[in-house]
Amino acid sequence: MHPRFDCAFATLPEKLQAALLPLLNDDHFPAMLNADEVQRVMDESGLDRQALSFALLPLAAACAQTPVSRFNVGAIASGESGNLYFGANMEFPGTTMQQTIHAEQSAVTHAWMRGETRLTDITVNYTPCGHCRQFMNELNSGTDLLIHLPQRQPGTLGHYLPDAFGPRDLQIATLLMDPCDHGFIPHGDALTQAAIDAASRSHAPYSDSPSGVALALQDGAILTGRYAENAAYNPSLPPLQAALNLLFLTGRGAGDISRAVLAEREAPLLTQWDATLSTLESLGCTYVERVAVA
Repeated sequence: MHPRFDCAFATLPEKLQAALLPLLNDDHFPAMLNADEVQRVMDESGLDRQALSFALLPLAAACAQTPVSRFNVGAIASGESGNLYFGANMEFPGTTMQQTIHAEQSAVTHAWMRGETRLTDITVNYTPCGHCRQFMNELNSGTDLLIHLPQRQPGTLGHYLPDAFGPRDLQIATLLMDPCDHGFIPHGDALTQAAIDAASRSHAPYSDSPSGVALALQDGAILTGRYAENAAYNPSLPPLQAALNLLFLTGRGAGDISRAVLAEREAPLLTQWDATLSTLESLGCTYVERVAVA
């Protein structure tokens, strides 16, 4: 089990510990439980789905990277597939505050990158900030998304974001987590193709500036991230953050990155290049490339 989980794991009920231990002993636990694993853990622990989501919050929070705030937030996103996805806040010293990933963004984007097509619930250990409420309003779940907090009755996103403004107000038909294909033609090596595929499936209905990032790791793995744009603009999540989110959730670190590729159009209205380059350089990765897509 990754040492980051040691303290949180020790606080769990014994039956839940026994049910989770075979999963957490994976060298690169994927920070999620698929539907079959969720059912098995519920059967063995005696917890229902929502009680399990609350019980998993300390493990999710243990995935946080908080060298600036020292304040860990965990989130669990529940998909229509039955899967549960961890999320945690991520901070990157040497960059701007705008590069930070909030826990709710982390869980939502994690689910999206894993292929989930709709979320039903999100469970958080602290009340979502306005930034996250607006980010979640981009989802195809809309204001019906259920939000669960400790010691409170569940409420919809509509309850937490009254008089919401979002993609539907701008007649956006394809929402976050809906299938999307910009039709970019893959070329180059495997890493470049992965970045192009991520760009092709990114959500950029406002700027029409889709982009994707692929990270090559020292162990040969490739992690990708897609741009997730927002109707309010500022809560948009860059593709690099989506990829770094997977990197840290799976127990890896910045030192595991050997090479990175950003894929975007030749002259996009909005470019991710400068922010991608500066953030990766601050993390010690200097082998960064940009590839144009069409």
